[in-house]
Amino acid sequence: MTIRLAVKEDIPLIMQLVRKVVPLMRASGNLQWGDDYPNPEVFTNDITISQLWVAEMENEIVGVSAITTDQDPEYADAGWDITEKAIVTHRLAVDPDCQGKGIAKALMNQAEQVAKASGISILRVDTNSKNMATQALFPKLGYQFSGEINLAKRPGLRFFCYQKLL
Repeated sequence: MTIRLAVKEDIPLIMQLVRKVVPLMRASGNLQWGDDYPNPEVFTNDITISQLWVAEMENEIVGVSAITTDQDPEYADAGWDITEKAIVTHRLAVDPDCQGKGIAKALMNQAEQVAKASGISILRVDTNSKNMATQALFPKLGYQFSGEINLAKRPGLRFFCYQKLL
């Protein structure tokens, strides 16, 4: 498996991955993503500012993750000081045909590498309260549950926040 920065030419394949993931998310009651988000514009912006990473296996994109410093204002509701610089993972997805192969773990480990290279000691992530896979994964990777929040950009949904200190 290779983890690398995404390029604009990857967007059609990333969107193909998203189209595979969204129906499974919906079927499990996780309405975090839909037809409006994430979209090519969001991924284009991520690529432009060098914060979108892809996982490849056999020259196929099997995972994606935005590794950012973007903290939603609502993170303060989880008890976090959002003025502290943190690496935040957003838009994490793994091809359903490739789950269980350590792809999400590899992308989360990339976030840790970005943090270390940037001299940042705080890693943060949020996930929909219905996303059981990430709720199992994050604690295994050393993240601690910090609280539950609402996000203005996704009304009606609840999100669990996790943090890891390096």
